[in-house]
Amino acid sequence: MSILLNQQTVSSLPMLISLAVLFIFMYFFMIRPQQKETKKKNAMLASIAVGDTVLTTSGFYGVIIDIADDTVIVEFGSNKNCRIPMQKAAISAVEKPDAE
Repeated sequence: MSILLNQQTVSSLPMLISLAVLFIFMYFFMIRPQQKETKKKNAMLASIAVGDTVLTTSGFYGVIIDIADDTVIVEFGSNKNCRIPMQKAAISAVEKPDAE
């Protein structure tokens, strides 16, 4: 009986090793890059300031004119009357103004 138990333990060892390798693979190729991207986006959103040109997730370019907690007011186009409040999460890229 003990011989049979030892053979089952030995035969399940390769399966456990392959599962461990699969989880390591998933971590390095799926979870870790997503965490890095999230940190990068949070740093970008924390660095926005009034006067920055932003690209929204819907593809519009605008200039930030006011910042609240999770909301920014963005002015679109050359028409100074087009001011839209939006969430910070809707910003996909930030371009700082040139320091002259």
